[in-house]
Order: sequence, then structure tokens, then C-alpha cells
Amino acid sequence: MLVLIHKYKLNGYNIVLDINSGGVHVVDDLLYDMLDNVEPPFEKECPKKVVDKLLRFYKEEDIKTCYDEVVQAYEEKILFSEDVYGKYAKDAINSPVKAMCLHIAHDCNLRCDYCFASTGDFGGGRKLMDFATGKKAIDFLLEKSQDRENLELDFFGGEPLMNFEVVKQIVNYARSKEKEYNKNFRFTLTTNGMLLDDEKIDFINKEMSNIVLSVDGRPEVNDKMRKRVDGTGCYDKIMPQFKKLVEKRDKDKDYYVRGTFTKYNLDFAEDVFSLNKEGFDQISVEPVVCNSKEPYAITEGDLPAVFKEYERLAMMILENEKIKPKFNFFHFMIDLDQGPCAIKRLRGCGCGNDYIAITPEGDIYPCHQFVGEEKFKMGNLHEGTFDVAIKEEFAKTNVYSKPECTNCWAKFYCSGGCNANNYQYAGDIHNIHKLSCQLMKKRLECAIMLKAVRVEQEENESI
Repeated sequence: MLVLIHKYKLNGYNIVLDINSGGVHVVDDLLYDMLDNVEPPFEKECPKKVVDKLLRFYKEEDIKTCYDEVVQAYEEKILFSEDVYGKYAKDAINSPVKAMCLHIAHDCNLRCDYCFASTGDFGGGRKLMDFATGKKAIDFLLEKSQDRENLELDFFGGEPLMNFEVVKQIVNYARSKEKEYNKNFRFTLTTNGMLLDDEKIDFINKEMSNIVLSVDGRPEVNDKMRKRVDGTGCYDKIMPQFKKLVEKRDKDKDYYVRGTFTKYNLDFAEDVFSLNKEGFDQISVEPVVCNSKEPYAITEGDLPAVFKEYERLAMMILENEKIKPKFNFFHFMIDLDQGPCAIKRLRGCGCGNDYIAITPEGDIYPCHQFVGEEKFKMGNLHEGTFDVAIKEEFAKTNVYSKPECTNCWAKFYCSGGCNANNYQYAGDIHNIHKLSCQLMKKRLECAIMLKAVRVEQEENESI
């Protein structure tokens, strides 16, 4: 049976999500129970078997009235609505390349236990990108972006600040080309903070539209996983510099602190609030994705505890908002008004299609997490090669090309999940990393509940 709605109870709310329209309904107990017993096509009057089943709990008149409301909502296409996105799936092909992850450094001055990049070198040896390669990367992006004016470039590693002079050269070169090509570059840099100083902070705050600051939360949690080469922790070194950077940053420029939680800190709500207590209001703390045999891996057996913690975090956030300014927890941010465009909902991040990664050697991959997977090597800047066939494969990869997504209530919010994780842990970009999928669903339920509470609060305040 095709799933058209998803309903659940959380924090005293009966929540119904109309999957295809994205509409969210907070309903009473009768309507919530009614939806277990009815589906299109609807009869003119409430079927007797439905009345008989609900009559033990509700009055017959109320049951029939409720049934009429369901039918009206269906006719207004806000409940049990039809899928209007499938027709876009075949058209989601060959977008211009508009975003690039530039691996400015395949080296790192930390040795984080959970690092997916083999402690920074992606398994290929420690090296830094030279300016000649960075320049060719900019030229490639200018060419392949076609008529797209706004371009995204992420400086990534390893640790990008280990190659800071080349970062500056590339930024200056890209800026010198903006008017000539009618482009606007938006730069992002991800850093572990170990090399931050006043000069780098000032440059970052001037040139980077976004900055990602890597820290896991509480000092003891961070230092257990994010270690220096000598095995000592890094929290005391990085935190003062992170604070200084954010304090000096213009309010119209983005940043966020980005942490990872593992089996060792399933009470990760404490880490979220620890970061907020340090003065950060843009926070992301995400589950580790790794081989299930790793001692720090989150496994199926941990899911009940993780789900409970997400719910606890949501409640803590609501309590916090009563007395303090709101902060953004990125996995609970959701737009229920308009949401992303149709293509974005179908395909997600654009990996391998409008987004690519470049290594220090100039090799081209679908994204930073595919680096080193020779099967997905798309070409090389110095050789002037670019495999359009791989690009087309990713362009056609969407929720309708992934069998397990087709009938999933969360498909238009997760967009089929991370292609790299799907490949690495489920064997194919069209398969699903089920653990990530389950975590995503719980986060979505919490995010929708938070939105419902806030809307209700705003309505009450306006009365």
C-alpha cells in the first residue's frame, strides 16, 4: 500500500504529516484514531465499520463529523495528497557545477579516532595543494558553472589552515575573476582551530561567508576523540580561539560549531548545551557514521537510547527558550512553509552533479567522502578530463531511484540520504544506510513537533 501520511505522538501532540504536500496537522484524538481506519477513495458517508470501531470511544455524531472533515481535507489536497514530484525526477539531469569542495590539505594536526579521512590524508599520503592546482580548480568551476552566478567553494581537509597561504592565494584569484565572469563566490572553511590566530581570524571573518568550527561538546567528550598527534586533548587550545572568532564575526555572516557524538556520549544533549553555554548559537552535533565494529560506533542496539536523547534534547530546547534566547540546532531546523525546491527535495545535496570535490593532485570526485574511491574518480584537472557519465549517474540518483525510499514518509526531507554513506555501508548509492535513515526519521519527528509548539505559542501570543 502506498504510504500517504505519517502520524505520531510526541510531547502531548498528535501530529499528522501529509507526505506529498508537506502539510503538518496537529489533530485531536478522534481524528488521529480515524486516520487508522480510512483512506482514499472515500465514500460519501462514513462507513458503518468505521463508526462501529470508534463508537466505543467517541460519540457517533462526532465520528461522522470527523469523517466529513477528513474527506474535505482530502478534496482540498491537504491530506492524502497525490505525489506531484515524481514527474520532476527524470528532468533532474546535468545541472551546472556550482559548488566545489577544495581539499586544500590532505594532512592534519589532530588524530581524531572517528576521522573518515584516515586522520586527514584520505589514505593517500600527507600532502598540500599547490596554488597552480587551486587556480585550475577555480577556472574549472568558472567554466562548468555556465550561467550560474552564485558559486560555493569549501576549503576542506585534513586541516585547511595548514595550507593557509594557498587558501589566501586562491581566494584572491577567485575574487579577481568575479567581475570578468559575472560570478559571486561564497567561501566556507572548516577548521579544527589548532592554528587559529588573529591574522587567520581576521582573514576568515572578511572572506568566508561561512566557517565550520569542529568541536564535540564538553571538554572530556571532545578530548576523548579529538586528540593531538601526541595523544593529548585539544579543547583548551581551540575554545578560546573559536570564541574570539565568533565574537569578532559580522552578524550577517554564517558560522556553526560542528561536533560528532558516538557511543561514548549518548547523552549528547549535554554537549549541545555545553556549546551553547560557551556562547555559540549555531550548533550541529551529529551521529558518527562508521564501521559497526568500531568500539565507538552507534549500532542498532543504541537506537532506543539515541531516540530518547533526541526527544530529551527537544524538550530541553523548549524549556531553554522560556528563559534564554533561541539557538539553532541544525538537525532540528525544518521549513514547513515552502521548503526546498522540487529538485532539492528529490536529490538532496547535489553530490556528483552540481557539487564536486578536488584533491591536492587535482583529481575530481563526486564529494569529499568519495575521495579515494577509484570507481568514482571523475577526472583530473591537470589532464583536462571529466567523466560526464558519472555526473549523469548522480544526476539521475534521487528518491525514486532508491527502492527503499519510494514508500518512505521522510523521503522529501532526507532526499535519499548521503550517497557516500549509502555506497560505503550499503554497497550502492541506490541502497540506503538504514541506521542513518532511522536517525533521520527521529530527528524529523522532533523537528516537526518543535515547529508545532512554536507556531502554537505564536498564535497564543497574538490573541
